[in-house]
Amino acid sequence: MTHPHPHGAHPRCEIGHNGRVTSPSITYSATAPVVNRPNSVAVGTIVWLGSEVMFFAGLFAIYFTLRSTSPELWQFEAEKHNFPYALVNTLILVSSSITCQFGVFAAERLQARSTGWKPSQWGMVEWFFLTYALGAVFVSGQIWEYATLVSEGVSLQSNAYGSAFYLTTGFHGIHVTAGLIAFLLVIGRGFAVKNFGHKEATSAIVVSYYWHFVDVVWIGLFLVIYVLK
Repeated sequence: MTHPHPHGAHPRCEIGHNGRVTSPSITYSATAPVVNRPNSVAVGTIVWLGSEVMFFAGLFAIYFTLRSTSPELWQFEAEKHNFPYALVNTLILVSSSITCQFGVFAAERLQARSTGWKPSQWGMVEWFFLTYALGAVFVSGQIWEYATLVSEGVSLQSNAYGSAFYLTTGFHGIHVTAGLIAFLLVIGRGFAVKNFGHKEATSAIVVSYYWHFVDVVWIGLFLVIYVLK
């Protein structure tokens, strides 16, 4: 008389040299569920960027509050801005987000450096170098704009407009500079490691999160300062 085996188990017997059954054993065919946990570095970066959103929200609140108390001053001082110059500088920063994302695509396919001279063959290092150059041009352009405005009498201590302008754009410029330093660290890591793996790719991805964030913040500042005068 045979008995059904519970839970889909199948008997397997080992037969010795004398033909006798020595050790019956049972094996179970069960597949464990695969748990896909989010990357802790990426999650931590996103949470930290959430706090940065609150920081810049406070700066925007300061700007709007001061503007509401001195509308005539704002109208007078805003005319000193060079809108075409600021627009070109903004387009340079926005284009750096595009090159940064191409660097992320290269990092995701674990390609640290180029395999040829064509942009389609570039690796993370080449795209991030180009992103760094565009970001550096943006910061240099902002410094030049500061120098021009100071020569026209708009400084941090001149009035409420100067304080609001330099406070908001200055903190953003500091964040852009920090992003440039992060790019250099990731590029250096791409040269230092022998095998570019997922750990290095994750570093590139989280730096891109930060860079896209500062680009979006600048678009908001550009609209508020240069467009909605």
